[in-house]
Amino acid sequence: MKRSRYWLFLPVLAVSGCMSAQQEIMQKEDHLAAAGFILKPANTPERAAMLTRLPAHRFLRRDKGDLVTYVYADPTVCDCLYVGSQQAYATYRANQQAQYLADENRMTAESYEDSSWNWGMWGPWGGGPGYGYGPGWWGPGMGW
Repeated sequence: MKRSRYWLFLPVLAVSGCMSAQQEIMQKEDHLAAAGFILKPANTPERAAMLTRLPAHRFLRRDKGDLVTYVYADPTVCDCLYVGSQQAYATYRANQQAQYLADENRMTAESYEDSSWNWGMWGPWGGGPGYGYGPGWWGPGMGW
């Protein structure tokens, strides 16, 4: 009886994992739209068939004479194709780079270095010997 309860949580974990991937795709598509990409829905059988022939969630570059076009196919979330110019793609990439740098700066700012702060008062750090919740937290006193 107890074993069958654990199987009930498996679909919940699977769905929550799918939702986060879907949310990541939706966020990327918001960034595409903000950069100037145009959403073209696969609202006809012909468009739907052509959409399935493109690699999902990847940029493709199409050159036609002097005109450079970028496309991003999404058959899973919006069932659409994002189409953008070279300028829209450059804007998207610049925005992604700016976001990456902002995240790096935030993480650097959160790194705390202060020579007067005594980290040792809080116990050992890392996974080396002595790491745990005090001396002997797992050992002869715990049944071995």
